[in-house]
Amino acid sequence: MKWQGRRKSSNVEDRRGQGGSGQGIGGFNPMLLGSLVKILFSKVGLFIVGAFLVISLIMGKNPLSLITQLLSGGGVQTESSAPYKPSAKDEELAQFSATILANTEDVWNKLLDNYREPTLVLFTGSVSSACGYASSATGPFYCPGDEKLYLDLSFFDDMERRMNAPGDFAQAYVIAHEVGHHIQRITGVTDKMNRLRGQVSEVEYNKYSVMLELQADFLAGVWAHHSQTMTRMMETGDLEEALNAANAIGDDRLQKQSSGRVVPDSFTHGTSAQRMRWFKKGFETGDLSQGDTFSATSL
Repeated sequence: MKWQGRRKSSNVEDRRGQGGSGQGIGGFNPMLLGSLVKILFSKVGLFIVGAFLVISLIMGKNPLSLITQLLSGGGVQTESSAPYKPSAKDEELAQFSATILANTEDVWNKLLDNYREPTLVLFTGSVSSACGYASSATGPFYCPGDEKLYLDLSFFDDMERRMNAPGDFAQAYVIAHEVGHHIQRITGVTDKMNRLRGQVSEVEYNKYSVMLELQADFLAGVWAHHSQTMTRMMETGDLEEALNAANAIGDDRLQKQSSGRVVPDSFTHGTSAQRMRWFKKGFETGDLSQGDTFSATSL
């Protein structure tokens, strides 16, 4: 891809090195103080205070602040020995991701009226979102509650090494797919899906989930179509990289790799063939009206 030197999005929130579970203590909390007093004046409290005095001496911390952290749900925290410093490769991937996000903004602002641009959150290890707490093992995801995309850049390394899906356009496909979920959010598709939860069986809901994911693949293809028309960023082999990535993350392939068996009723994202087909359809047509996976006679 010819991505260097192009505009980078300002809608990027860099939380790398911060983790997702740490909680600071902000301000005076009367309820917290009341709980602290009850503990201090109980029989158990004498033991607890003694234990925290020992811990505080070892850690060089104020024992009162340690007790307060525990009561507030923050746990006993230790300070990092050194601030997070991204590697040159990670920093290049961060710049690449911001460039691809900017390109999706240019495309979708052209295709949709009053488009709301999502925010890309870069994190390492774990992260908190409006959809809850997640680790890197979750993979990239979109949270409709805060309209943000979450990405641990180590996933791109996993794609290359573990999934055999290398290439910068394969990485761009991943970002564009999550932006596709944002399109579904602002067009009301996500809300319709949420209303189905609890109204249909798990097997039936999984089928709708597959339709949702395949539509996001289609929308990623639509992005690639219009991006190429507008910027000519794609080079020879880029389309094959995206199709290879779509193939690598099909439910059937992932299930066979992990357990040696395939259970179609448990599919939530679609088979490798389906994911490739819908991305390719979006790329070849660039026509939003052809991406209604929910009404398609066959996926």
